[in-house]
Amino acid sequence: MKTKLFIILFIIIPLVLGLKLLAIRGKYLGTKASSTNWWEIQSIDTVKYSRDLAREKAKDSSFDEVIDTQVRLIAETGATHVAVGTPYAEEFVPFLKRWVSAARKYGLKVWFRGNVPGWERWFGYPKIDRNEHTSLVREFILANGALFEEGDIFSSCTECENGGPGDPRRSGDVAGHRNFLTEEYKITNDAFRKIGKNVRSNFAPMNGDVAALVMDEETTNSLGNIVVIDHYVGSTEKLAKDLKNIAEKSGGKVILGEFGAPISNIHANFNEEEQATWIRLALSEISDIPELMGVNYWTSFGGSTRLWDSDYRPRKAVEVIRGYYKPRVVEGLVSDERGKAVKKADVIVGSKQLLTTNSGIFVLPVNSEKVTITIQADGYITQQLEIDSEKNIEIILIKGEENILFKIQKFIYQITH
Repeated sequence: MKTKLFIILFIIIPLVLGLKLLAIRGKYLGTKASSTNWWEIQSIDTVKYSRDLAREKAKDSSFDEVIDTQVRLIAETGATHVAVGTPYAEEFVPFLKRWVSAARKYGLKVWFRGNVPGWERWFGYPKIDRNEHTSLVREFILANGALFEEGDIFSSCTECENGGPGDPRRSGDVAGHRNFLTEEYKITNDAFRKIGKNVRSNFAPMNGDVAALVMDEETTNSLGNIVVIDHYVGSTEKLAKDLKNIAEKSGGKVILGEFGAPISNIHANFNEEEQATWIRLALSEISDIPELMGVNYWTSFGGSTRLWDSDYRPRKAVEVIRGYYKPRVVEGLVSDERGKAVKKADVIVGSKQLLTTNSGIFVLPVNSEKVTITIQADGYITQQLEIDSEKNIEIILIKGEENILFKIQKFIYQITH
C-alpha cells in the first residue's frame, strides 16, 4: 500500500503536472499550426502599369513613386503576391527591377505574369515560334537570377493561346499546345534549379475554355497538378461552377489567374457599389471550393475592373478583397481531460483544415462571425460546435476508451485544478 502511495505522490503527480506545464508552455511558446490566409496565393494584378507603360516610363524616375504607392496599397490588402506583367526582354529588365524592388520592400512575393514580347508582338517585337520562345525564356531566367526569390511564381507564357501558332480551339493543335506547355515547364524548372532559386514555374495561365480543352489529367499531372485559368463570366454562380468543373476534369488544384468586374461586354455598367457586391458574391461562391488554392484580382489600377482610382482613392471593392485576403481567424488550444495538449488533431472549419501542433495549437481563417468547428483525433470522440469567431478558445476532447493510467492522470488533474 505504501509503495502504491509512493508511486502516486512522487511519480504520477509530477508527471501529470509536468505534462500540464508543457501544455501551458506550448500554448504561449509553441509553434502554431497557422493558416491565416484564406488562399495560399492571394494576388492583385498591375498589368495596366507594369506592362502597358513599360516602355513609356522606362526612363521616368518619378514613376518610382507611382510603383511604390501601388505596391504598398496592394500589400495592405493582405495580398501574398503582386502580379507584374513586364515583358521578358533585356530592354525591360531595368523597369521590371523597379517593380520587384517595391514588392520586396513591402514583403510581397512576385507573380511574374509577363511573356517574351515577340510571342504576341508586344511593342513591335518580331513574331517568334515555340522553339524560340522556350530558348528566350530560359536565357532570361539564367541572365536575371537576382530578380527572383523563393516563393515567387513565374509564368513563362501568359495566355499562350493569344500568340505563337494560335489558339488550339481554332487551330486544332491541342497536342502541340499541351507539349509546348509541358516542355516550357521542364525547361524553366531546370533553369531555376541552375540559379538556385525555388520558384514555381508550372503556372500556365489560360482562358477557361482553353483549359477545358487542353488540361486533361495527363497534362495537368505533367504541370505539377496545377491549372491556372483567367476567367471572366457574367454570373458568380457560373464562376464557381466552372472552377469546380475544371478541378474535376483535370484532377488538379486550380488557380483563378484573372478575375474581375465589370467587363463591358460581359457585365452591366456597374457603379462602384454594384462592383463591390458582385465581387463579394463571387468570393463567397468560390471561397469553400477545396481545390481552389489561389486568386489574382485583375486589376489594381486602370480599366473598368480597377480597385483604386488614379488618385489612389480606394473603391468599395478594396474592402471586399481585404475581407478575404485578411480574414478573421479562430485560434485555439485542443487538450484532453488530463490537461494535456492533443497534437495532430484534425481541426475543420468549412473547407479549411489543418492539424494541431505538438502543443495542441491551431489558427484558421474564417469568413463569418459564427462558424461551425469540427475536431477529430485518434482515440477521442469527435466534437462539433458552433462558436463566435474569436481568439483563444479552448476545446477539451473526451477519450473514447480510458485505460487505467489515463484514469489516474485524469483524476489527479481534476483534484489539482
